[in-house]
Amino acid sequence: MAWDVQNLFRRYAGELNGSLRRRGMSDDLASDITQDAFLRMLTARPRDEADSPRAYLYRIARNLVIDHERRRRFVGMHQIGDDALHQIADPAPGAETIIYDRQRLRIVVKALADLPERSRIAFELHRLEGLTNAEIGQRIGLSTTQTWTLIRDAYRHIRDRLRDV
Repeated sequence: MAWDVQNLFRRYAGELNGSLRRRGMSDDLASDITQDAFLRMLTARPRDEADSPRAYLYRIARNLVIDHERRRRFVGMHQIGDDALHQIADPAPGAETIIYDRQRLRIVVKALADLPERSRIAFELHRLEGLTNAEIGQRIGLSTTQTWTLIRDAYRHIRDRLRDV
């Protein structure tokens, strides 16, 4: 028996999710278990082909909830205080990184200013606006190959300037 999982998802996902939330689960956890249940339904078939898809789906979800509870009890969750929370590393860059990046940015801006106008325009259209070489070539009146050469040379120029520092 082949089940149309897409149709079953449309019919039962909201119902299953609501059932899980009524059992005290958070919205995120209920959504995760609902999605996992349908994923399992895609990859496994019931032993008894007479099972209704809805009943099978709810059985999968029940087993996933049991598995989740077992893992939660095994791993355990610990609350940490505000002091420990403040000791966690800040993902923001440090002062040295900011200064270094700003210096490199100034070098790139100066290197772009040193480029011939056509090369600079081609590079900016490629890098900043995301245009293809053919689109840039049309705008500045060059072939795709000539445009690619301008862009390649601009990259090399900028790379060489950054190496000099």
